[in-house]
Amino acid sequence: MRTKTLKKNKINVVTLGCSKNVYDSEVLMGQLKANKKDVVHEGEGNIVVINTCGFIDNAKEESVNTILDFVQKKEAGIVDKVFVTGCLSERYKPDLQKEMPNVDQYFGTTELPGLLKALGADYKHELIGERLTTTPKNYAYLKIAEGCDRPCSFCAIPLMRGKHKSKPIEELVIESQKLAAKGVRELILIAQDLTYYGLDLYKKRNLAELLEALVKIEGIEWIRLHYAFPTGFPMDVLDLMKKEPKICNYLDIPLQHISDSILKSMRRGTTQEKTTKLLQDFRAKVPEMTIRTTLIVGYPGETEEDFQTLKTWVEAMRFERLGCFTYSHEENTHAYNLEDNVPEEVKQQRASEIMEIQSQISWELNQEKVGQTLRCIIDRKEGQHFIGRTEFDSPDVDNEVLIDASKHYLKVGEFVNIHITEASDFDLYGDPIIENLN
Repeated sequence: MRTKTLKKNKINVVTLGCSKNVYDSEVLMGQLKANKKDVVHEGEGNIVVINTCGFIDNAKEESVNTILDFVQKKEAGIVDKVFVTGCLSERYKPDLQKEMPNVDQYFGTTELPGLLKALGADYKHELIGERLTTTPKNYAYLKIAEGCDRPCSFCAIPLMRGKHKSKPIEELVIESQKLAAKGVRELILIAQDLTYYGLDLYKKRNLAELLEALVKIEGIEWIRLHYAFPTGFPMDVLDLMKKEPKICNYLDIPLQHISDSILKSMRRGTTQEKTTKLLQDFRAKVPEMTIRTTLIVGYPGETEEDFQTLKTWVEAMRFERLGCFTYSHEENTHAYNLEDNVPEEVKQQRASEIMEIQSQISWELNQEKVGQTLRCIIDRKEGQHFIGRTEFDSPDVDNEVLIDASKHYLKVGEFVNIHITEASDFDLYGDPIIENLN
C-alpha cells in the first residue's frame, strides 16, 4: 500500500493564459517559498495548482483539458492533490465543481489566502515583490493594476477580475527594486488598462508619475508599456517616453476594430476618426515609436463592408506589430445578447487576410532595418542561435533577432549591439559588433 505521509510534498504550479496569470503564479510561488514550501513551476510535484485562463473559447478549452489531464493523474496515483485557481475558476466555479468533482478545491482570482491555507501555508501580508519569477532572468512583468472598469461588449475580464484597482506607486517601486536586485533589466508594465492607472488612488491618470519613479531605479534599463486603452490616453506619458531613454519607444494598445458601427456595438467609446487622430498624434510626438495592436474579426453583425474598412485601414496605418483574433461569443457579456452570425470559416478567413497584410508590412519594415545597428537584449539560446530583442519588441509576441551561435558567443541577459545583416517578415538576423554594452 502506498504511504503518502512519508513523502515530502512538492507543489507544482501550472500557468495558463496571459502575462497577468504569469505574474499571479509568481506571487503565489513567492508566498509558498516564504512558508518554506517546496515549489516548482511546471515541473514535477505531487500537489498541483493549475492557474487557469477563462478569456476566450480556445483558452477555456486548454484550461479544461489541463484540469482533466491532472485529474486522471490523480486517479492513477501519480499526483495526490489537484487545486484549480484563476479566471476559469472565478467564472465557472459551480459548473466546474459539478463536471469535475475530483478536483480537491476551486479558488477564484481574489482567493489567494484561501488557496494558501489549503496548501498548508499562511498569507504573508508583509511580502511586497517577493516573487519567484518564471521569465528569463533579464525581464519581469510588473502588474500595476488589477481589474477593469471599461464596458467593452465582448469582454469577460471584469466578470473574472473585478473593478479597476491601482497599486500604490511606493509599492511598485519596492517591488521593482527587488526585481532589479535579482538581475532584472527590463520591466514590462501590465494591467487590464494602463491608461486608467491612478484614477482610483490619486484621482488622476498617474502613469507618467509612476514611470518617473521607476526610471530612477538602478539596474533597470528598459521599461515597456502593455495594454493601453485608446480613450483617455495620458499624453504626458509620450513626453516622458521621448526624453527618457529607459522607457522603450513601444506601446501595446489593443484597438479591436475601426468600423464606426462595430466600435459602437463594441462599446469602445471612440470612432475611426478619433482613433486615427490618436495614432497620428503618437507618431508626431514620438516618431520612433513602435505601436502594437490587436484586432477582433467576426464580431456579431460584422459585414463584408465593415471588414473591408478594417483591411483598408490596416494597410494605411502600417502598424509595426499586429495580432488578430476571431470573435469568441462569451456568456454574460453585453455582446452575448447579439446573434453570433459570422460563420466560423468566415472569421478564420478574415483573420488570415489581416495577418497576410501585416506579414507584408512587417517584411517591408524589417527590410529597412538591414544595415542598421540595433541595441538588443539577449533572452536565450535556442538551437544554433542566440535570441535577442530590440526595444521595439516584447517577449513571445514580437519579432526576434537571431545571432549565429556557432560564430559568436553572447551572454544571456546582456545588452549587445547587433548589426542587422538580413530580415524576414517576423525575424531579424545579425552579428554583434562589440562584445557588450555593460
